[in-house]
Amino acid sequence: MSDKTHQSVSSLKGVGGETEKSLNDMGIVTLQDLVMTFPYRHEDFRLKNIAETPHNERITVEGRVESEPSVLFLGKNKSRLQIRLLVGPHLIKVVFFNQAYLKNKITSGQIITVTGKWDRGRQAISVSNYSPGPKTDNVDFEPMYSLKGTLQQKKFRKFMHQALEEVGNDLEECLPSNLREAYKLLPVQEALEGIHFPKSAEHVKQARRRFVYEELLLFQLKMQAIKKARKEQNKGLSIAYDVQKLKDLISALPYELTNAQKRVVNEICKDLKEPHRMNRLLQGDVGSGKTVVAALALYAVITAGYQGAMMAPTEILAEQHAASLHDWLSPLGIRMALLTGSTKTKARRILLEQLQNGEIDLLIGTHALIQPDVEFKKLGLVITDEQHRFGVEQRRVLRDKGMSPDVLFMTATPIPRTLAITAFGEMDVSIIDEMPAGRKEIETHWVKKELFDQIIKRMVIELQAGRQAYVICPLIEESDKLDVQNAVEVYEQLSSIFHQKYKVGLMHGRLHSTEKDEVMRAFSEGEVQVLVSTTVVEVGVNVPNATFMVIYDAERFGLAQLHQLRGRVGRGSEQSYCILLADPKSEEGKERMTSMTETNDGFKLAEKDLELRGAGDFFGRKQSGMPEFKMADLVHDYRALETARQDAEKFISSDEFWTSEETKYLRTYLEQSGAMDGDRID
Repeated sequence: MSDKTHQSVSSLKGVGGETEKSLNDMGIVTLQDLVMTFPYRHEDFRLKNIAETPHNERITVEGRVESEPSVLFLGKNKSRLQIRLLVGPHLIKVVFFNQAYLKNKITSGQIITVTGKWDRGRQAISVSNYSPGPKTDNVDFEPMYSLKGTLQQKKFRKFMHQALEEVGNDLEECLPSNLREAYKLLPVQEALEGIHFPKSAEHVKQARRRFVYEELLLFQLKMQAIKKARKEQNKGLSIAYDVQKLKDLISALPYELTNAQKRVVNEICKDLKEPHRMNRLLQGDVGSGKTVVAALALYAVITAGYQGAMMAPTEILAEQHAASLHDWLSPLGIRMALLTGSTKTKARRILLEQLQNGEIDLLIGTHALIQPDVEFKKLGLVITDEQHRFGVEQRRVLRDKGMSPDVLFMTATPIPRTLAITAFGEMDVSIIDEMPAGRKEIETHWVKKELFDQIIKRMVIELQAGRQAYVICPLIEESDKLDVQNAVEVYEQLSSIFHQKYKVGLMHGRLHSTEKDEVMRAFSEGEVQVLVSTTVVEVGVNVPNATFMVIYDAERFGLAQLHQLRGRVGRGSEQSYCILLADPKSEEGKERMTSMTETNDGFKLAEKDLELRGAGDFFGRKQSGMPEFKMADLVHDYRALETARQDAEKFISSDEFWTSEETKYLRTYLEQSGAMDGDRID
């Protein structure tokens, strides 16, 4: 790379102190920084046929002025100037807002070129760009940049032109020639010209293709290098579990594992045998059978003489896991214990002694597991359920309690493949994408609010049959800002409807955790028949007798959250129902309701949610760990992401990558990024 690329932007003609500061504020310090600053879109100035242009689309036309301009003044500094323009055989209206001065510049019979929004019904264009005379320049596409300070598009393009002329030929090509040839990707200089000053729509498309792939490849190389470094650094335990004992437990289960469960168990067991630490994410939709997979993994570790630990985000969830694991593992002589914040001092002291002495094989609990005085004798596997609910530091503390134990994270939140590859790129990902046989699909109906009485009648049928119901509301108390049902009001309404016949419970985020647990326990044990709740009920709780759910103002929830909520019912053998009470105003809201009624597949819904909301909103931008890409879009560029991941895996595992001159740039990039040390740098 020549020194020119590192020259300051102040070396460009016209860049003074104030302009340099604005450029620096945009992260542009050198000429290379400038040419690698991409436009967020291109304005299309190609002449278009009026007859073929859809309503509300942007259009550029040239034509002859057929009337003198007429101006209407609309108040202080506001005006509307209108002319008639003959474009081919079409006589259309052309409207200029707040440009009254053009009255003296546009004359009847003159040829002009205008760009603006096309109103097909009124046969009119609202002008955003105007130039006298026919379209003479060759600029069909004009780049638009996100600028700061006093910078203007025209000036910025001028600087970009200068910078490209100065350093375009000196930029180092980062993609090896065999990849560029295989994927027919433009060389870097041609791609930069195509992004900043394209000759055609195809030129923009090919330039974008090149930079999307480059960006995703660099990111995936980093992820794969981190994964490799961590495996080499984290010399974990090679756990020689008893294969026959594990097979016997699988045979003794009251049902056969699905093919997806078998595949995932094999992936985990392979990791246990390896001499490096397992770092795996297990994804499975609500009810797909993750807990039994966790039980098998923990049992495998225990047969090799190690201890296991499982951490859940709430006490009630920890208790439910303990009950399930007890049913499967206690008959095999596995010694288990439950540790939560509610464990009494004396019982806790005895439990900790037994744990340290190796008298406990499996410890299940909440974040109480990560207290400093909790010490294991020989910890082999740590499983964290609903891993996104724990902070990175909390997960690390538990992981560090053993001599490099294997780590398995579980989540019931279906994450689209593109996001899993990106957000958890340094992890191995296992997916249970199949539901156990015999499980009935939850019937989901989208109902308008005026049919509330019929919904209550339908709920009563379920209650009379001895079943239970959830009613979910978005807010706790009344709000002037949002006209949405709130939990307190609904609780009072249902309590008066059911009188003493059915008991109604209320749960929301402002209750203390012990109060929440108490309400949930009363519902789990059937003391409460109808539970009115905010979304705090979203994760984990298993009440097989609950068969009916109503979600108020369902349009206020994202698809992923609606699906998680729906998963609280349908956990027993009886048919279950989910009613979406919603009057969505937006097209997106209607689309979400329709999607929910069409499928119970969480992964399909997650993909749809990603499509509707975008990657940043899917996790919540701040806590997501999602990288900000300049050019790539995870929704539309998923094929390129998959290809880049496969290529990065091949590179990192091949000897040639680490020695070839062709891949020198990529190696340097990895060294400078810190990925070679196993550091996660987003």
